[in-house]
Amino acid sequence: MKTILPSKFGPYGGQFVPETLIPALMELEKAFVDSEADPVFQAEFNGLLASFVGRPTPITFAERLSNQLGGARIYLKREDLCHTGAHKINNALGQALLAKRMGKHRVVAETGAGQHGVASATVSALLGLECVVYMGEVDIARQHPNVSRMELLGATVVPVTSGTRTLKDSINEAIRDWVTNVGTTHYLLGSALGPHPYPTIVRRYQSVIGTEARQQFTQMTGKKPEKLVACVGGGSNSIGIFSGFLDDPDVEIFGVEAGGLGIESGKHAARFGDPSKGRIGVIHGTKTYVLQNEDGQIEDTHSVSAGLDYAAIGPEHAMLRDSERVHYTNITDEEALQAFSTLCRLEGILPALESSHAVAYAMKLAPKMGKDETILVNLSGRGDKDLDTILSIQAGQQ
Repeated sequence: MKTILPSKFGPYGGQFVPETLIPALMELEKAFVDSEADPVFQAEFNGLLASFVGRPTPITFAERLSNQLGGARIYLKREDLCHTGAHKINNALGQALLAKRMGKHRVVAETGAGQHGVASATVSALLGLECVVYMGEVDIARQHPNVSRMELLGATVVPVTSGTRTLKDSINEAIRDWVTNVGTTHYLLGSALGPHPYPTIVRRYQSVIGTEARQQFTQMTGKKPEKLVACVGGGSNSIGIFSGFLDDPDVEIFGVEAGGLGIESGKHAARFGDPSKGRIGVIHGTKTYVLQNEDGQIEDTHSVSAGLDYAAIGPEHAMLRDSERVHYTNITDEEALQAFSTLCRLEGILPALESSHAVAYAMKLAPKMGKDETILVNLSGRGDKDLDTILSIQAGQQ
């Protein structure tokens, strides 16, 4: 089909979907392009980002953490202070407004850590949309507080019992629902992946993070950060903050994948970190790097963090990795848990386990840098949702 916007990021991206979804994707792309030029839509979106989401979110200097580590000063972009507790609501709000623009009264969403599900349920309640959220049984068990939040907000949470019963399988079920009900339903995809135009749309709505961060950081410090760090699952929080600094070659950018129990264990979600399994493939409508076996079957993944437990990465991240504009690394479960505890006790902040991966890598970088240098970390969400997981792990270690 002929697209209005560029449909690929280098060789990645595209549209690998059933023919029944092509008209819906064309409709979505046109609605998005039109909305970008519509001052009424933009005023409503920006107004709700301020009055409902609570933007702009602040940047916090992690003084005690920086002092303990020595070296660079660490700053945190506080997406955990958004309404619902994570960056996910930025994109959910934008897409829900698009759904209303297209005359769709129902949205379906997938969720792993539960934050995108909560955000989708929240904006659906705000705008009067029916909301159905698909969530794997494994994730329901480890993120139960978010399940209760979704249901209180009026959403229907559908347990997914197929496959690994995690995020990959939730996306499968959401797409099946969308195909069946495409006339009345918008698929409110939560990360910077899927078929065109989703990666572009999600990047646009999350770019508010990078736009704010660039302005706030220079106002606070008088310069840009030497290093920028964010965790990467599908890649929405990271592409959001990266977008504000990609044109600054003097800012070194790091994306942190889930190293799980270690790359050598095979139990991880590091698409770039494991060259034996991370190869180019097609999943959920897009061409990108995917963890797969020699026969091309999708590998099982593992992470203590439900939001990073996904076999693929967004196509723009694949392009940024090839160009070496962004450096991708990984952090283990153990390192992320240690970073969680450290930030709690030194700064009074409970980060999400996803965000703890980024904090852990910043903690590795800081001691190797000068005291006049800085690191900006995207704290993508808060850790309330992870307390059951963390307390269970701590109990098992005692």
